[in-house]
Amino acid sequence: MQVLTDRLPDWVQDWLEVIVPGVQILLIVLVAWLLQRTLRRLVRRASAHYQLPDELLVPINGLIRWLIIASALLLMLERMGVSATVLWTAFTGFATVGAVAFFAAWSVLSNLFCALLIFTVRPFRIGDYIEVLDTAEKPGAKGRVVDINLLYTTLEDHGAAHNTAAHGGAWLQIPNSLIFQRVVRRFNGVPPPPAPAAEPIEGAATASVAAPPPVVPGPFNTP
Repeated sequence: MQVLTDRLPDWVQDWLEVIVPGVQILLIVLVAWLLQRTLRRLVRRASAHYQLPDELLVPINGLIRWLIIASALLLMLERMGVSATVLWTAFTGFATVGAVAFFAAWSVLSNLFCALLIFTVRPFRIGDYIEVLDTAEKPGAKGRVVDINLLYTTLEDHGAAHNTAAHGGAWLQIPNSLIFQRVVRRFNGVPPPPAPAAEPIEGAATASVAAPPPVVPGPFNTP
Protein backbone atom coordinates (compact mmCIF):
# COMPACT_ATOMS: atom_id res chain seq x y z
CA MET A 1 0.00 0.00 0.00
CA GLN A 2 2.85 2.39 0.80
CA VAL A 3 4.44 1.65 -2.60
CA LEU A 4 1.25 2.61 -4.40
CA THR A 5 0.95 5.75 -2.32
CA ASP A 6 4.48 6.85 -3.21
CA ARG A 7 3.73 6.49 -6.93
CA LEU A 8 0.77 8.85 -6.79
CA PRO A 9 1.20 12.53 -7.70
CA ASP A 10 1.93 14.98 -4.92
CA TRP A 11 -1.45 16.72 -5.16
CA VAL A 12 -3.20 13.35 -4.77
CA GLN A 13 -1.12 12.47 -1.71
CA ASP A 14 -2.18 15.73 -0.09
CA TRP A 15 -5.84 14.75 -0.48
CA LEU A 16 -5.51 11.11 0.50
CA GLU A 17 -6.86 11.77 3.99
CA VAL A 18 -10.03 13.06 2.39
CA ILE A 19 -10.28 10.77 -0.65
CA VAL A 20 -9.88 7.45 1.18
CA PRO A 21 -12.62 8.08 3.79
CA GLY A 22 -14.84 9.51 1.05
CA VAL A 23 -14.46 6.38 -1.07
CA GLN A 24 -15.12 4.19 1.95
CA ILE A 25 -18.27 6.16 2.77
CA LEU A 26 -19.49 5.78 -0.81
CA LEU A 27 -18.87 2.04 -0.65
CA ILE A 28 -20.80 1.83 2.64
CA VAL A 29 -23.74 3.67 1.10
CA LEU A 30 -23.65 1.44 -2.00
CA VAL A 31 -23.53 -1.77 0.04
CA ALA A 32 -26.36 -0.56 2.31
CA TRP A 33 -28.51 0.27 -0.73
CA LEU A 34 -27.88 -3.12 -2.35
CA LEU A 35 -28.55 -4.91 0.93
CA GLN A 36 -31.84 -3.08 1.41
CA ARG A 37 -33.01 -3.91 -2.12
CA THR A 38 -32.06 -7.57 -1.67
CA LEU A 39 -33.85 -7.91 1.66
CA ARG A 40 -36.96 -6.15 0.37
CA ARG A 41 -37.05 -8.52 -2.60
CA LEU A 42 -36.77 -11.51 -0.27
CA VAL A 43 -39.56 -10.15 1.93
CA ARG A 44 -41.74 -9.61 -1.16
CA ARG A 45 -41.20 -13.19 -2.30
CA ALA A 46 -41.96 -14.51 1.19
CA SER A 47 -45.15 -12.44 1.32
CA ALA A 48 -46.26 -13.80 -2.05
CA HIS A 49 -45.53 -17.36 -0.91
CA TYR A 50 -47.36 -17.06 2.44
CA GLN A 51 -49.99 -14.58 1.12
CA LEU A 52 -49.17 -11.95 3.70
CA PRO A 53 -51.26 -8.74 3.67
CA ASP A 54 -49.79 -5.36 2.77
CA GLU A 55 -50.44 -4.11 6.33
CA LEU A 56 -47.79 -6.53 7.58
CA LEU A 57 -45.19 -5.69 4.92
CA VAL A 58 -45.06 -2.00 5.79
CA PRO A 59 -43.64 -2.41 9.34
CA ILE A 60 -41.27 -5.20 8.22
CA ASN A 61 -39.81 -3.09 5.41
CA GLY A 62 -39.60 -0.10 7.74
CA LEU A 63 -37.71 -2.12 10.35
CA ILE A 64 -35.25 -3.41 7.74
CA ARG A 65 -34.70 0.07 6.32
CA TRP A 66 -34.02 1.73 9.67
CA LEU A 67 -31.68 -1.04 10.83
CA ILE A 68 -29.62 -0.71 7.66
CA ILE A 69 -29.59 3.10 7.88
CA ALA A 70 -28.47 3.03 11.53
CA SER A 71 -25.70 0.51 10.81
CA ALA A 72 -24.48 2.45 7.79
CA LEU A 73 -24.51 5.70 9.75
CA LEU A 74 -22.38 4.22 12.53
CA LEU A 75 -19.86 2.92 9.99
CA MET A 76 -19.71 6.28 8.22
CA LEU A 77 -19.13 8.14 11.49
CA GLU A 78 -16.31 5.75 12.29
CA ARG A 79 -14.73 6.40 8.88
CA MET A 80 -14.99 10.14 9.52
CA GLY A 81 -12.90 9.82 12.66
CA VAL A 82 -15.52 9.71 15.39
CA SER A 83 -14.22 7.86 18.43
CA ALA A 84 -15.41 4.30 18.92
CA THR A 85 -16.01 5.06 22.60
CA VAL A 86 -18.43 7.84 21.68
CA LEU A 87 -20.22 5.55 19.24
CA TRP A 88 -20.48 2.79 21.83
CA THR A 89 -21.84 5.20 24.43
CA ALA A 90 -24.43 6.50 22.00
CA PHE A 91 -25.36 2.95 21.00
CA THR A 92 -25.85 1.79 24.59
CA GLY A 93 -27.95 4.88 25.32
CA PHE A 94 -30.21 4.23 22.34
CA ALA A 95 -30.36 0.53 23.24
CA THR A 96 -31.49 1.37 26.78
CA VAL A 97 -34.20 3.69 25.53
CA GLY A 98 -35.27 1.06 23.00
CA ALA A 99 -35.44 -1.64 25.69
CA VAL A 100 -37.64 0.57 27.89
CA ALA A 101 -39.91 1.35 24.95
CA PHE A 102 -40.01 -2.36 24.06
CA PHE A 103 -41.26 -3.40 27.48
CA ALA A 104 -43.69 -0.47 27.59
CA ALA A 105 -45.23 -1.56 24.28
CA TRP A 106 -44.97 -5.30 24.94
CA SER A 107 -48.71 -5.94 24.54
CA VAL A 108 -48.77 -4.18 21.17
CA LEU A 109 -45.64 -5.97 19.97
CA SER A 110 -47.00 -9.34 21.08
CA ASN A 111 -50.14 -8.69 19.03
CA LEU A 112 -47.97 -7.81 16.02
CA PHE A 113 -45.93 -11.00 16.39
CA CYS A 114 -49.07 -13.13 16.81
CA ALA A 115 -50.54 -11.48 13.70
CA LEU A 116 -47.45 -12.64 11.80
CA LEU A 117 -48.03 -16.18 13.12
CA ILE A 118 -51.70 -16.08 12.11
CA PHE A 119 -50.80 -15.01 8.58
CA THR A 120 -48.10 -17.68 8.21
CA VAL A 121 -49.43 -20.67 10.19
CA ARG A 122 -53.05 -20.08 9.09
CA PRO A 123 -54.98 -21.59 12.03
CA PHE A 124 -58.07 -19.97 10.47
CA ARG A 125 -58.92 -17.63 7.63
CA ILE A 126 -61.38 -14.87 6.90
CA GLY A 127 -64.82 -16.39 6.53
CA ASP A 128 -64.24 -19.31 8.91
CA TYR A 129 -66.44 -19.86 11.94
CA ILE A 130 -64.37 -20.22 15.11
CA GLU A 131 -64.88 -20.24 18.85
CA VAL A 132 -62.24 -18.95 21.29
CA LEU A 133 -62.45 -21.00 24.50
CA ASP A 134 -60.81 -20.81 27.91
CA THR A 135 -61.00 -24.62 28.01
CA ALA A 136 -62.58 -27.20 25.76
CA GLU A 137 -65.54 -27.62 28.15
CA LYS A 138 -66.57 -23.97 28.64
CA PRO A 139 -68.27 -21.95 25.88
CA GLY A 140 -66.48 -18.88 24.59
CA ALA A 141 -66.60 -16.17 21.93
CA LYS A 142 -68.07 -17.64 18.76
CA GLY A 143 -68.47 -16.06 15.36
CA ARG A 144 -67.37 -15.68 11.77
CA VAL A 145 -63.94 -14.16 11.10
CA VAL A 146 -64.50 -10.93 9.16
CA ASP A 147 -61.12 -9.20 9.54
CA ILE A 148 -57.55 -9.89 10.71
CA ASN A 149 -55.28 -6.88 11.24
CA LEU A 150 -52.04 -6.30 13.11
CA LEU A 151 -53.73 -5.95 16.53
CA TYR A 152 -57.14 -7.60 16.50
CA THR A 153 -59.11 -10.46 14.97
CA THR A 154 -62.69 -9.34 14.41
CA LEU A 155 -65.54 -11.85 14.68
CA GLU A 156 -69.17 -11.37 13.75
CA ASP A 157 -70.82 -12.48 16.98
CA HIS A 158 -72.73 -15.65 16.16
CA GLY A 159 -74.96 -15.47 19.22
CA ALA A 160 -75.85 -11.81 18.75
CA ALA A 161 -76.31 -12.18 14.99
CA HIS A 162 -79.63 -13.99 15.56
CA ASN A 163 -80.88 -11.59 18.22
CA THR A 164 -79.76 -8.28 16.69
CA ALA A 165 -80.13 -9.02 12.98
CA ALA A 166 -82.44 -6.04 12.56
CA HIS A 167 -79.79 -3.73 14.06
CA GLY A 168 -76.90 -4.92 11.87
CA GLY A 169 -75.43 -7.55 14.20
CA ALA A 170 -72.52 -7.24 16.62
CA TRP A 171 -68.75 -7.72 16.36
CA LEU A 172 -66.13 -9.05 18.74
CA GLN A 173 -62.56 -7.71 18.60
CA ILE A 174 -60.17 -10.24 20.12
CA PRO A 175 -56.45 -9.36 20.56
CA ASN A 176 -54.23 -11.60 18.47
CA SER A 177 -52.08 -12.55 21.46
CA LEU A 178 -55.18 -13.77 23.32
CA ILE A 179 -55.98 -16.22 20.53
CA PHE A 180 -52.65 -18.02 21.05
CA GLN A 181 -53.37 -18.30 24.78
CA ARG A 182 -56.77 -19.95 24.33
CA VAL A 183 -58.27 -23.03 22.72
CA VAL A 184 -59.61 -22.25 19.24
CA ARG A 185 -62.41 -24.41 17.86
CA ARG A 186 -62.81 -24.25 14.10
CA PHE A 187 -66.12 -25.30 12.55
CA ASN A 188 -66.36 -27.03 9.18
CA GLY A 189 -69.63 -25.25 8.43
CA VAL A 190 -71.95 -22.80 10.11
CA PRO A 191 -72.31 -23.62 13.84
CA PRO A 192 -75.83 -24.18 15.15
CA PRO A 193 -77.58 -21.13 16.60
CA PRO A 194 -77.65 -20.82 20.39
CA ALA A 195 -80.61 -22.41 22.11
CA PRO A 196 -83.27 -19.84 23.09
CA ALA A 197 -83.89 -19.29 26.77
CA ALA A 198 -86.76 -21.27 28.18
CA GLU A 199 -89.85 -19.11 28.85
CA PRO A 200 -92.57 -20.01 31.36
CA ILE A 201 -95.84 -21.18 29.79
CA GLU A 202 -98.59 -18.78 30.73
CA GLY A 203 -101.38 -21.32 30.32
CA ALA A 204 -99.65 -23.81 32.56
CA ALA A 205 -99.14 -21.19 35.25
CA THR A 206 -102.82 -20.14 35.06
CA ALA A 207 -103.98 -23.73 35.18
CA SER A 208 -101.88 -24.40 38.24
CA VAL A 209 -103.33 -21.37 39.97
CA ALA A 210 -106.93 -22.12 38.97
CA ALA A 211 -106.81 -25.84 39.85
CA PRO A 212 -108.93 -26.63 42.93
CA PRO A 213 -107.27 -28.15 45.95
CA PRO A 214 -107.53 -31.92 46.33
CA VAL A 215 -110.51 -33.25 48.31
CA VAL A 216 -109.55 -34.73 51.63
CA PRO A 217 -111.90 -37.50 52.82
CA GLY A 218 -113.80 -36.63 56.02
CA PRO A 219 -116.71 -37.85 58.07
CA PHE A 220 -119.26 -35.86 56.02
CA ASN A 221 -117.98 -36.44 52.47
CA THR A 222 -117.14 -40.13 52.64
CA PRO A 223 -118.47 -41.85 49.51
